[in-house]
Amino acid sequence: MIFILIGVIIALAFEYINGFHDTAIAIATSISTKVLTPRQAVLLASVCNLGGALVGVTVASTIGKGLVDTACVTPETIVCALVGAILWNLFTWWLGLPSSSSHALIGGLCGAALATAHGNLACIRWSVLNPATGNMEGLLHKVIIPMFTAPVIGFVAGFLLMGVLIMLVHRMRPRVINLVFGKLQLVSAAWMGFSHGTNDAQKTMGIIALLLVVGTQSGAFDGLPPLFSFLRTPEFKVAFWVKVACAGTMAVGTAVGGWRIIRTLGSKVVRMQPIHGFAAQTTAAAVIHVATQWGIPLSTTHVTSTAIMGVGCTKRMSAVKWGVVSRILWAWVLTLPVTGFLAFWLQKAVLVFYHR
Repeated sequence: MIFILIGVIIALAFEYINGFHDTAIAIATSISTKVLTPRQAVLLASVCNLGGALVGVTVASTIGKGLVDTACVTPETIVCALVGAILWNLFTWWLGLPSSSSHALIGGLCGAALATAHGNLACIRWSVLNPATGNMEGLLHKVIIPMFTAPVIGFVAGFLLMGVLIMLVHRMRPRVINLVFGKLQLVSAAWMGFSHGTNDAQKTMGIIALLLVVGTQSGAFDGLPPLFSFLRTPEFKVAFWVKVACAGTMAVGTAVGGWRIIRTLGSKVVRMQPIHGFAAQTTAAAVIHVATQWGIPLSTTHVTSTAIMGVGCTKRMSAVKWGVVSRILWAWVLTLPVTGFLAFWLQKAVLVFYHR
């Protein structure tokens, strides 16, 4: 019971950190193009994140029951997964690198589950067929493949959309272009914040729902007063109070802001005007929206960053600061293995402690 309570608190702490760690995803371009002040951008992102977080549970279901065998999960497993993800998030935030909170959480969950199963790889749902839908699911199809394809789609789509916009406005005066797309960027920023909420907030919802299922099956809630009956979750289901708690926590975290990462995405990758910001945010929001409908826990960081790069390349290849991009790419590549390694050994330490 103590570990379950600790797990819920740490999960909400992860959601809070996710909020300020990924704030840059929704607002960096709006700030860099001077369409919004930092305070206005953070407020817009917070409200839209909150709204998006309350919509749907497809991504939560993937996280909670689609990646690891729930028989290999204990409350301690989830706590170790969350701690590993939080440590990596804080480290990359300190470096100012927009790493993926999604992949940090997934890597932590897989690593901790593997430790709980004493190294039995069968605990990872690598590739399975869902008989209800006829679709292939599991870590390979929901995480690994999208990890490589989504950034490419973001880059290409951002490049093409920006190319189309350039052809449409090439006869317009720069002042008019900035005025029109300054207004349109408010819409794209709102959509970006909403899409981010629909995907990222659901990941923590899935973790808390899984924690409650494990607690119910282990009998941790037996004997509790009727007042706490809402904690009992015999089968995987995201309760309304879990949605509200995660949505509100992410919104508060977003309101705090992550200025280190904002500076990296907003100005260090490529210099942008409102038309570039509109193209990048629209591209990223569209890709994230489609992924959410398919239950894919996408890295919003990867998609948005590559959309910005694609838009920047329409100026010229040298407009993108590839030295900064290489640092970002290293953070992407290392996130899954590092968080998996951290969570694995944290869980091993817990098991040794219990054995004693």
